[in-house]
Order: sequence, then C-alpha cells, then structure tokens
Amino acid sequence: MADSLARSRFVVSGRVQGVGFRWFVQDLGRSLGLRGWVRNRPDGKVEAEAEGRRASLALFARELRGGPGRVDAVETEALPAQGRPEGFDIIL
Repeated sequence: MADSLARSRFVVSGRVQGVGFRWFVQDLGRSLGLRGWVRNRPDGKVEAEAEGRRASLALFARELRGGPGRVDAVETEALPAQGRPEGFDIIL
C-alpha cells in the first residue's frame, strides 16, 4: 500500500549539533504525525527514527535537509514498522 505504516532511521551529518537541530526534528516529526525519537551521536551526527505513513516519512526525509545549521548528508535506512507508541522525543 502506498501510504501504509513504515519506519526509517535517519543519520544527518554536517554542522547539526549545538544549533537546535534536535528540536527542529522533534517539531517536524510531531507536525507530520510521526512517532519516534531523535538524539545526538558522539561522532557529531544526529540520528532519528520515525514511524508513520509513508508519505509523511518521505516529507520528513526531505525536510531534514532544511534544518538549522548545515546539513551535508542524510542517510536513510528502511526498518520494519513496529507500531511505536505515540510521541516524538529527544533522547540522550
């Protein structure tokens, strides 16, 4: 189904820590009705997992490139949907 439930992991590289990027991702995920999380990684990248309708995930992936700071690349990995509970959180 074109708009069925899907889940993806995103790893964003560039100057994305210390610029409010995690809050941007959290707001974006919530505004699109996605469920998931976002966190800083020790290597300077930001990682997120999001689950929801395929169309919303595709828009999420595109919008990540326009976040604060400087986004050099967004790596995306499709994962099996899990039926995550509601909410999009910043985790440590």
